[in-house]
Amino acid sequence: MEMDWRRLLSTKRFGQEEYHAARRDDRSEFQRDYDRLVFSAPFRRLQNKTQVFPLPGSIFVHNRLTHSLEVSCVGRSLGHEVSARLLLRHPELSDSHLPEIGAIVAAACLAHDLGNPPFGHSGERAISTYFSEGNGKILKEHLSEAEWEDLIHFEGNANAFRLLTHQFLGRRKGGFVMTYSTLASIVKYPFSSRLAKGKPKFGFFVSEEDSFRRIAEDLGIIRLQEDPLEYVRYPLVYLVEAADDICYQMMDIEDAHKLKLLTTEETEALFMRYLDESRIKRAEEVFAMVTDVNERIAYLRSVVIGLLVKACAEAFAAHEAEILSGQFSGPLVKHVDEHLQTAYEHSAAVSLQKIYRSKDVLDIELAGFRIITTLVDLMIEAVTSPDKAYSRLLMGRVSGQYDIASPTLYGKVQAVLDYISGMTDVYALDLYRKINGNSLPAV
Repeated sequence: MEMDWRRLLSTKRFGQEEYHAARRDDRSEFQRDYDRLVFSAPFRRLQNKTQVFPLPGSIFVHNRLTHSLEVSCVGRSLGHEVSARLLLRHPELSDSHLPEIGAIVAAACLAHDLGNPPFGHSGERAISTYFSEGNGKILKEHLSEAEWEDLIHFEGNANAFRLLTHQFLGRRKGGFVMTYSTLASIVKYPFSSRLAKGKPKFGFFVSEEDSFRRIAEDLGIIRLQEDPLEYVRYPLVYLVEAADDICYQMMDIEDAHKLKLLTTEETEALFMRYLDESRIKRAEEVFAMVTDVNERIAYLRSVVIGLLVKACAEAFAAHEAEILSGQFSGPLVKHVDEHLQTAYEHSAAVSLQKIYRSKDVLDIELAGFRIITTLVDLMIEAVTSPDKAYSRLLMGRVSGQYDIASPTLYGKVQAVLDYISGMTDVYALDLYRKINGNSLPAV
């Protein structure tokens, strides 16, 4: 069985399946997805969410917003490269949406981090461990197995899918009303949380299982099992993942150099590993003309990104049949030529040791963990004991779009997590300080 490109690439919109309005401009439906995301409040809030390094600082480093924009640029390039290769192989698909793969991937890349809570991955861990190890354990007996698995494996990717498809109170039907193809492209792990025990992450909460099933069945994504729900990956997920892998690896190295976690010599050596003799010679010629250290690093970074984009596009095209049949495994960066793959793995090893375990990064993770744990604990107490005076005060701060008065416990908990996940780092820190009496509103 093989998935079909004509069916996979759909302009049908989630929540407006029966509505087809006449368009007054030349934008494609996938470009509309991109524009809707750019002008949305959740996307705007990414400017104050941690990517890796603490925010703000005297040296500008990447936040979730700049990261998402860069991933989107790389994703668009990857999509264009792939569509050009596939159209040469399948000229009969020139009248399909295959030429628009770049636009679909660019939009999905913008959306891929929308569900991440404040303080990066430590925010995710704080939420999941609150339920698995902390005060939230007492809720287990009141929730179904599937609901409990959602909470103890809380996942930003699944939360992004929820944000884009869930009908929050007061919001128009269908959430963001994204196209099916854009939505499918952000689900890196197309299975339910009940399968997360043996796998690193999952793709959707139990509350969005029917939504993903509807999208997957319409696009013709291959289903592996009905319960727990599991599908093969939607093909364009590999391009979104590759764009993310390329950007976070390359840009984190450049940021680490600016913050002096890596010396200039170490940084240049990491990037030079990707280059062959002719490109090394060209880099030396550029260095003879460019004396600014940061410009040199930026040049090397751009060259390496270009090499990885081309290599990942070639890998996708070479394994098209396996991808369409659901037989392909691993990220695209694991299927590039040996020279690039070895350089990438070396960069990842150095980054893990010198960047992700650095004091600054660990400090923000420790602080973020405590802040998120405290906020979740207090808000869960408030929604489960709403008659208490302090609970009423806390719930008074929550926007009306969140259903904290849901008739089910699971619905109340999800509303709390929706509220907290949508916070910026600064907002979460400010609320934490006020709750602890360390800060008062300005008079």
